[in-house]
Amino acid sequence: MNKQNPVPPFGWKIKEKLVERQMDQRTFCDTYHIPASRLSNLIHGTRKAKKYRVQVCQLLGIEE
Repeated sequence: MNKQNPVPPFGWKIKEKLVERQMDQRTFCDTYHIPASRLSNLIHGTRKAKKYRVQVCQLLGIEE
């Protein structure tokens, strides 16, 4: 069975910033050359992806 975990606060921050910019995840990833799987990992908290976490924080203006 596929058990879904709740989205962590950091993931909600990413989603919130994307909505403010009126961008979906795919457009954001294509624009800034970030693998979609890594952004998904950051949103759902399934992987640290430190390199992309720093990049996403800088691009979206998120403080950790």
